[in-house]
Amino acid sequence: MKRPKGRGYTYERGTPEFDAKVLATSFNNRDPGRRPNVLVEANDIFDVVNALARARRENLKVSIVSGGHSWNQNHLREGDLLLSMARFNQVEVNPEQKTATVGPGVWAVDLDKAVKKHGLFFPDTHAVDVCMGGYLLQGGFGWGSTRVGPATMSVIGVDVVLADGSLVHADEQENPDIYWAARGSGPGFFGVVVRWHLKLHPRHKFSGMIIQRFGIEHMDEVYSWAHRMGPEVSNLVELQVAMTHKNGIEVFAPVLASSWKEAREAVRFVSQSPLRKKATYTTPLIPASISLMSYMAIFMLFPPDAHWCTDNMWTDAPMEQLLPHIRKTRETMPPHPSHALWLNWNPGKQPPRPDMAFGMESQTYMAVYGEWSDQADDDKYSGWATERMTDMEPVAKGIQLADENLGRRAARFTTDERLRKLDQLIAKYDPQGLFQSWGARVELPTETKGA
Repeated sequence: MKRPKGRGYTYERGTPEFDAKVLATSFNNRDPGRRPNVLVEANDIFDVVNALARARRENLKVSIVSGGHSWNQNHLREGDLLLSMARFNQVEVNPEQKTATVGPGVWAVDLDKAVKKHGLFFPDTHAVDVCMGGYLLQGGFGWGSTRVGPATMSVIGVDVVLADGSLVHADEQENPDIYWAARGSGPGFFGVVVRWHLKLHPRHKFSGMIIQRFGIEHMDEVYSWAHRMGPEVSNLVELQVAMTHKNGIEVFAPVLASSWKEAREAVRFVSQSPLRKKATYTTPLIPASISLMSYMAIFMLFPPDAHWCTDNMWTDAPMEQLLPHIRKTRETMPPHPSHALWLNWNPGKQPPRPDMAFGMESQTYMAVYGEWSDQADDDKYSGWATERMTDMEPVAKGIQLADENLGRRAARFTTDERLRKLDQLIAKYDPQGLFQSWGARVELPTETKGA
């Protein structure tokens, strides 16, 4: 989704520009065939309130988009009112209080630039053009999260327009149940976020990465080593393993540290790995800003105008149970730059979690990304990610909402207890079901639904 230009307008289904405007709200270049009845590009809170009033009046459900990075295009629903929050892209930084307020349409790269000027940091997304709206609602899985926790832990307040059109502020003291839900419910949230209030952190003095590449023949050894090392890796490092047809197996170790010396020590497990002699190459520790690393990720793995399918899982399974699935993923993977990601999340080395809707994580995160450029290949490849993660369900704990495909595969994204609470809050704040929700979900056991 491109940066919005000029003032936003309302587009009715059937008008000449409608299809192009609707499809432009999605990063995924696939056309799912679903169309809302109306697209409202909101310019201010009054536009949001008026859009919800129209939806109530015309009995339309409401879906919301800010940056359009929903891989499964959750915001594109048939016959509803699509509300774009992309123009809510203001950033205000208070360096004395180490806080910021941002709109849901703020790009990650813009927030990072704004806080960097003051020597501050926020755990932004790994892609420069992901916006804060969906990112923070679903948990916030980004740079520095292994050190400060999911980005939603750094949310200290939220301003929301509810289904009845009222504007409320929510934080730990005021409307705490809305605040609880805004941190991790994702597309199941029962309101329109118009402003986030964020806690900022002292900025790292050094950022960079070390990269190690292996031929595919070393796949089993590399994954086994990464899995074995995971619990010992410093929380300054995001240990990742990416597998592609073109590049084989690549170990990435981005690091955010207080000094070059500290960073070098944190990635020593890569530079002095027992597998180093088998690597095609090992880079030195390369200084790079997090914005540069984000742009590198887009260039290497996430090109624009691609057709996508993706899915993911959290797992604590031993590597001997995971390896057969990793091999199958490699054998069936669509052409480059399709890829599989293994990430050492290691929540035990992160700050304790507050009580919030976000509640599904484990030692290891795995995701698969199928991408292709020709619409004629949609039927051929669109089910690949779902098939791979369906096969892996016996070794999965659940999913992260960010890279999920709930439109195709129901999966657990939080605990039963939290999901019960979310159901109760949706019934309280959106009793008529104005807002669209998750594409699907694993239902609660019958005996606990009313608990």
